[in-house]
Amino acid sequence: MPKQYALLGGRPLLAHAVAAFEACPAIDIITVVIHPDDRGLYEAALPAGSSRLTPPVPGGATRQESVRLGLEALAAARPDRVLIHDAARPFVTLEVVARVLAALGTHDGAIAAEPLADTLKRDGGGGVIGATVARAGLWKAQTPQGFRFGAIHDAHTRAAAEGRDDFTDDAAIAEWAGLSVALVAGSARNFKITTAEDMAMAEQLLKPATPAFEPRTGTGFDVHAFCAGDHVWLAGVRIPHDQGLEGHSDADAPLHALTDALLGAIGDGDIGQHFPPSDPAWKGAPSRLFAEDAARRIAARGGRIVNVDLTILCEAPRIGPHRDAMREAVAAMLGIDATRVGIKATTTERLGFTGRKEGLAALATATVLLPA
Repeated sequence: MPKQYALLGGRPLLAHAVAAFEACPAIDIITVVIHPDDRGLYEAALPAGSSRLTPPVPGGATRQESVRLGLEALAAARPDRVLIHDAARPFVTLEVVARVLAALGTHDGAIAAEPLADTLKRDGGGGVIGATVARAGLWKAQTPQGFRFGAIHDAHTRAAAEGRDDFTDDAAIAEWAGLSVALVAGSARNFKITTAEDMAMAEQLLKPATPAFEPRTGTGFDVHAFCAGDHVWLAGVRIPHDQGLEGHSDADAPLHALTDALLGAIGDGDIGQHFPPSDPAWKGAPSRLFAEDAARRIAARGGRIVNVDLTILCEAPRIGPHRDAMREAVAAMLGIDATRVGIKATTTERLGFTGRKEGLAALATATVLLPA
């Protein structure tokens, strides 16, 4: 497939280039010169719809001839100025276009270009350096190249009449015809896609920039008393026990502490603010709903959860046999890998209410990355 129809970010290169000029208010007419055999590819790349896009013009055997045929097709419209651009340069910007147009106020022509930064070597034969070429005053030509229409049209017509078909760009024809052509600042992004490596680099440029993130840390703490029952919910896991936990929801203290840690990391209140115990809607509710809501709030801000760490303080039940199940349950709630979830348990050496087996407590820490 001709490269101008190759897909870049899901759209043909040609569509990217044309879109740049459609976005410029100073452009009245856009004419694309195509190979006569590529009409189907052209129509697929640029569906009808733009009022400024004229029917495509069949090109010639060389770039120079194709440009001349494009200029002849535009002659009936009698434009004052014309910009000539390579379809394989998809990243031209409005700023570059504006600089070229502005220079036409005082010159017959103007081209986007960049000063040469690399040292040049001339091949002396056999792959051996023959000389170093001074780079001072050397520029890399880009497109668009802009001209007063009549002047460049006449120059192309004269070159064709004299059998000159060896010009590599339109500025060279303008120079040969004695026109004054200005150099204006182009852009490193305005490169011409020629190789597969160029296309891969272009794909990378199209990817949205990754926002800078800053870490946030939140902590949470919760306590629930034991009551009559035959099980407790801890970190989303139902554990058989000779008592239950008293609470408005399922009294999952580790998940309550985790919810507060996540909300604290983004400065979004606490669990009681979002799920007040006075609301009958949350009576007996599974506490995973609270943790999942906090995770959604983080995602809505463009953030992500890096890791969470839970510590359960109790004499009983034993946490060790259920640790892996808890990690998997918490990971599923938060949409993260279980390796990012820590579950620990400890006692208070029979001191305080947990030591007397009157209830249990949980502490949580959460680290979150938010866009800076």
